[in-house]
Amino acid sequence: MTAPSQVWAYRTLIRNLAARDLRSRYKKSFLGWLWSLINPATTLAIYSVVFGVFLNGKAPLAGNGHTDAFALYLFTALIGWNTFAGGINTALQSFLASGGLLTRTYFPPECPVVAGALTVITQTLLEAAILVTFMIVVGNLSWTTLLALPILASLTLYAFGIGLVVSLLNVRYRDVAYLTALGLQLLFYATPIVYSEAIVDEHPLAGLFLRLNPLTHYVAALRKSLYLLEPPTAMSWLIMVIAPAVTITIGWIFFGRNAPRFIEEI
Repeated sequence: MTAPSQVWAYRTLIRNLAARDLRSRYKKSFLGWLWSLINPATTLAIYSVVFGVFLNGKAPLAGNGHTDAFALYLFTALIGWNTFAGGINTALQSFLASGGLLTRTYFPPECPVVAGALTVITQTLLEAAILVTFMIVVGNLSWTTLLALPILASLTLYAFGIGLVVSLLNVRYRDVAYLTALGLQLLFYATPIVYSEAIVDEHPLAGLFLRLNPLTHYVAALRKSLYLLEPPTAMSWLIMVIAPAVTITIGWIFFGRNAPRFIEEI
């Protein structure tokens, strides 16, 4: 099993892999990096129209006391979801895509997955900067806005731990990619992103499921810190410490023990 210090020793390689991925992502594209903004903006617009207009979704009053924009309320949750889903989807392909390098030269096999996480962080920071800009425009800003940084960092680590497992399994079982896509679709609607957690309070079983879903606490924490301008609850902080610790521990051990054998199958 690779020690984190060994991976750190290859930090230059990780940066180069991340930079290569970012350059190739929009290579030969006319709009280039604008697609990194167009894609989330399009998703936000569609969900805002469907759930905010057609289904009459309502947002609570923001922390400034006068803003109740459903699009902003939704955006705070979508940033968290994009970080989680992007982290897993990127990890799913990063190890497999680096198979040629892994078979020709030695470096810790965790490096491509770490590099993939860096590209997701870059995208997350871009989206967060856009959201904060809108919050400045509507005057909905406070010291709690800074709490989004550790929340998103914890969420990135949570997704990274899961990504270590699925990226390795995807080498041997290509069904994993399809199952992961299906699982993410189900998890999106099992997380209070396009609806409020209060909707299912009258259904105890559904409410219990939501509270057991770590993403529920991440979404709630982001909405509190960015939209409601309140600090997240102690329970949310506890979950955001335990969840990434568990997934990274399990993922790192599983990946480290099995990666050498799986490399031969790439």
